[in-house]
Amino acid sequence: MHPVAADELLDEEEFARDERLPYWAELWPSATALARRLAREEVADKRVIELGCGVGLPTVVALDRGARAVATDHYEAALDFAAYNARANLGREPETRLLDWRTPGLGDLEGAFDLVYAADVLYERGNVALLADLIPRLLKPEARALIADPRRAPAPSFLREIERRGFRVSTEEAVVVAGDRDVTVLVHEVRRGEESLR
Repeated sequence: MHPVAADELLDEEEFARDERLPYWAELWPSATALARRLAREEVADKRVIELGCGVGLPTVVALDRGARAVATDHYEAALDFAAYNARANLGREPETRLLDWRTPGLGDLEGAFDLVYAADVLYERGNVALLADLIPRLLKPEARALIADPRRAPAPSFLREIERRGFRVSTEEAVVVAGDRDVTVLVHEVRRGEESLR
């Protein structure tokens, strides 16, 4: 479930403060591609976290696969939808947390996750460095991340940034039908290189 008209959720005061738009309210093709990838992952009993969960489809799949999931977003309403969708489909909810990527302190989230995942979060250039800084801080030493992206312009910069931090990237392509068109989504798997584990 997701809001019928995301445009109606625009809060002019929030936009004036930090250009916040209700991107979370759409079910993006990247979320579908990421959910499909998670359906193939061995995540039972693993601690996983979604960045920018929106309405929560990937987290619902991770929960269904037995993961201990945390859904995060910059919007409280997104967390409500993610929790509702999990409850409606599975009868249980993920842990939810408000998370501003610009906040320096992560508390008990620091180094706590076997898998970090996100769908279509590289729509603004400003997210590149924030995401490249955040992912290593959330991951356990030998853990990895999955980032689904529909070939947005900032994505190559993110891949370069994460590689500069000692990570290796492998990519698979997925095609998602969205209305009357096919959308190609790239799912990037990000792992620490051998030298960064030493």
